Amino acid sequence: MPSFQQHRREIRRRPRLRNRSLRRGVAAVEFAIVAPIFFMLVVGIIEVGRAMMVQQVLINASRVGARQAVTLSSTQTSVVNAVTSYAQGVGVPGVSVTVSPDPATASAGQSITVNARINYASVSWLPAPWFMGGKQLQASSVMRKEGF
Repeated sequence: MPSFQQHRREIRRRPRLRNRSLRRGVAAVEFAIVAPIFFMLVVGIIEVGRAMMVQQVLINASRVGARQAVTLSSTQTSVVNAVTSYAQGVGVPGVSVTVSPDPATASAGQSITVNARINYASVSWLPAPWFMGGKQLQASSVMRKEGF
């Protein structure tokens, strides 16, 4: 015959075992609810990070193009080549460049603007970017033409 103390221990154990069996699949259900939200958050952070990186590349590329444009012997072709080669060198191909006015005909002291732009869909790491899919990233730099 079990003692009173043993009987109390048995009673205490039974509810715990019963609660565990009732909560057996709760962790799997919670994961199924939270996992898609978590993975979408991670993908969104990656998308925004990539957009910020490409934007910084465009800023630097337009600055490189503007420095090329203000030299005395520069042409529009040399500026476009400087911008595209810089962007391709850091992994952002397909940048479109506009230079205004033409550096070959600009007078000394005149401001020259170099614009670089690209569609984000062409540089995204995702096959179908959902966050910034239709956006266009662009940067502009303005410098004065050298000369006397």
